[in-house]
Amino acid sequence: MNDYIEGFPEAGRKKERISRFNAAAIIGIPLAAILFQVAVPRFLSYLSYLDLPLLVTIYFSLMRRSPIEGVLFGAGIGLAQDSLSRGYVGMYGIVKTLVGYFAASVSQRFDVENPWIRLVLGFFFCFFHQFFYWVLKRALLGETLDFDLEQTLVVGILNAAVAVPLFRTLDRLKVTG
Repeated sequence: MNDYIEGFPEAGRKKERISRFNAAAIIGIPLAAILFQVAVPRFLSYLSYLDLPLLVTIYFSLMRRSPIEGVLFGAGIGLAQDSLSRGYVGMYGIVKTLVGYFAASVSQRFDVENPWIRLVLGFFFCFFHQFFYWVLKRALLGETLDFDLEQTLVVGILNAAVAVPLFRTLDRLKVTG
């Protein structure tokens, strides 16, 4: 069977680029990331900048390369994080849903296996997450918060620096065949 579609030479290779994971990894990794986010900053406050649920959302959305699956990953992880946080339910769900969608959409255009691209995308989506969370708090909740650009840039850089080795570690959990 010829996978080449006239005018779309990458269409035949798309199936090969989609990464597969077993069910334990798809459920266990986000659950561990959420538990890390809830528990660890209470004991080690300097790790409070690290948003592992966001990084896991970005990773699985990039690797699966399906906007629908990115939306489902983002919504599931975001709502689970909302249920364990003290904030309003739905805020992280909305933001991580958008991150999952856009990460999966971007992965269809770029080679997301490249560490430099992963670094840039990690920074971009961390910044996007912080910015859009701020927008939602102002628009939906009517809270008047200042957007601290410097802090957001630093948090984005630190999360991006953690994303690259984390993504490489998670690459080992891919199912081959």
